[in-house]
Amino acid sequence: MRIVGHPHILLAAISIFSIALGQIASAQWFGAKPAPMRKATDFIHRQEPPKINRGLEGAVNPDNSHVVISITKQRVYLMTGDQVYIDSPVSSGKRGHGTPTGTFHIQEKDPDHYSSVYGNFVDRSGRIVRSGISSMIDSAPSGTHFKGAPMKWFCRITGGVGMHIGILPGYPASHGCVRLPPEIAPLIYQRVRVGTRVEIEP
Repeated sequence: MRIVGHPHILLAAISIFSIALGQIASAQWFGAKPAPMRKATDFIHRQEPPKINRGLEGAVNPDNSHVVISITKQRVYLMTGDQVYIDSPVSSGKRGHGTPTGTFHIQEKDPDHYSSVYGNFVDRSGRIVRSGISSMIDSAPSGTHFKGAPMKWFCRITGGVGMHIGILPGYPASHGCVRLPPEIAPLIYQRVRVGTRVEIEP
């Protein structure tokens, strides 16, 4: 087939056709609604919720309980003998801040504990100026002071490691402590004492 016509007319027609196609594509691109932004919770791996054996509620006390923590399963078990009273998700220490394994005993209990290392720099009004800092590494900006992160229902296991309320993202994320759900931490706190055995398994 032979195309008849001046070359510049043919080029102009091709250009017009290309522009039209571009406008259609643009309209489709900009006219389409963007995908809705996902919530932060959508990215959190869901753990099995806590389980409480209500039949053991009156049987478990600070004198007959012990705690088992599984790093692999990211679970804590409050037990009496071989019976499980509480089976709950946790978040243990992340890489570089691993939760120690072995046999320990609770050294201290404090229902309203604050971290002496991790927290925020706040001004005189208590407003956070810089968050998520380490008092061992970071320097306080002028006019601020360190305020430790709250660690409610704290049960010290060893050194700077304990069990307390915290965020559970579904994987090890703490600086070594064992984070507990807010509804579970006080239940464990009430049924252990200084000296209660804590087994932390890999």
